[in-house]
Amino acid sequence: MEQLLHFDEQLFVFLNALGSERWDSIWLLITNKFTWIPFYAILLYLVFRHFGLKNMLIVMVLVALMITVTDQLANLFKHGFERPRPCREDHLKEIIRYIAPRCGRFGYFSAHAASTMALAVFLGLLFRKSYKYLVFILLFWAAIVGYSRIYVGVHYPLDTLTGMAIGALVGFGFYKITLRFKVRG
Repeated sequence: MEQLLHFDEQLFVFLNALGSERWDSIWLLITNKFTWIPFYAILLYLVFRHFGLKNMLIVMVLVALMITVTDQLANLFKHGFERPRPCREDHLKEIIRYIAPRCGRFGYFSAHAASTMALAVFLGLLFRKSYKYLVFILLFWAAIVGYSRIYVGVHYPLDTLTGMAIGALVGFGFYKITLRFKVRG
């Protein structure tokens, strides 16, 4: 386990060092959840257009529950594992690029990565027959958001990969729930 954490730290230092001041503002925008409100509005419109008002409301409730689940699971893991974020590690402060507006206490696993991946998998599966390429756009978006957490200096790669894996499982689980509600277009 010690070797895995050491490798994770080394990979973080490498990936984080790829950044430059020229790109910092873009990655800060990417990592900010409010940046994506227009994107969420477009996705909500697609849900409404394809599934109608009643099913859109069901999907909205399920998405709210899904995000709550990923967020609370991340909090449970963070306080269970108590792995400090890289921006909290004294031995890393001199060698990493920390540009995030704040640094939380614990980082394993990334709630940002989990919730974006959950939404990507959930909506990708929901729309897989209607918009077959949408899933790739959504997965790319989730991966970029996950990487942004490394770029800004608040998560190790293992934090984001675990978040993405758990998010994918949660998204798949909530997709299965939509089948029970018979959400169809």
